[in-house]
Amino acid sequence: MFLQTTIRPFAGRTLFRSSTKPSTRTFTALRSPILRQAITPVRHQLPKTQFATKRFFTADPAVVARPTRQQSIQKLLYAGGVFGGTLLSINLLFNHETRQGTIPLYERAYLQETFTYTGLGVGMIGLAAKGLHNMGWSYRLMSMNPWLIIGGGLAASVGTMFATRVTDPDNYIQKHILWSAFNLTNAAVLAPLFFYSPAILARAGLYTVGIIGSISFVGATAKEDKYLYLGGPLLAGVAVVALSSLAPLVLPLGSRALMASESISVYGGLAVFGGLTLYDVQKIMNNARLAEQGLIKRDTVNESISLELDFINIFIRLVQILASGRQNQR
Repeated sequence: MFLQTTIRPFAGRTLFRSSTKPSTRTFTALRSPILRQAITPVRHQLPKTQFATKRFFTADPAVVARPTRQQSIQKLLYAGGVFGGTLLSINLLFNHETRQGTIPLYERAYLQETFTYTGLGVGMIGLAAKGLHNMGWSYRLMSMNPWLIIGGGLAASVGTMFATRVTDPDNYIQKHILWSAFNLTNAAVLAPLFFYSPAILARAGLYTVGIIGSISFVGATAKEDKYLYLGGPLLAGVAVVALSSLAPLVLPLGSRALMASESISVYGGLAVFGGLTLYDVQKIMNNARLAEQGLIKRDTVNESISLELDFINIFIRLVQILASGRQNQR
């Protein structure tokens, strides 16, 4: 079944017969090569003056310039160098005192399960955000009141996160339903990120995985409870970053105060959430020891929520940095 929309009447030939009566021009979003071949001759037969001041649409696929094999290898080596350099620098800077011996089996299994949930949650957010964007949700979201988006998105995200955390881990079904709702609410807010170039999103995702992986390695191999003292200072940093991110809603465009607040939100947020990743990994290891002793219940779903939030916030800031860098190059 073809979805056809009338554009405007014109006099001339139709696809199958000539007629003196006005006919209508139709187009379809169906990607059929036969249909495009049938419509294309008709379009070229019309006078050019009829389309001089009109907006024209086509269902032809976009032309994508694919990198050569050499360029792909260079980008792969560059990404590997970024990951290895980040891992080495962070390890040398923060990991002077390592733990005695290897990571115990229970803590290792607890950490691996937590990262499994983190990966599943991030994947769910990405797929859901892409699906919502393709359905036009991003356009409707961008047309809404920004305060409504912030208030509603924050309420939905915090509400589902709190409900997930307070649910007993033995209540398996309810726990995972609420955790899925938390991921979907974040996907609904993050869907407009797909307005950015896929290349920027892919690079930001790769860099985020490198940063999270490097910091997590340091947190897992560092001395026990070495970075748990960072909780208080990092919480204060999160408050500053959150307030600076609201500056575009109240400060005039182009002002120096707005530029300073945006820098704090982007670069300061990158540092703060990198530190939070280090803190969260060590907290997960500490909770694993408590769970092994029977002092708390094993709950890797709750642990994964903190890492998901760290991943999302680092990813968003890397997208902003890469996008602004590309704009400066033009």
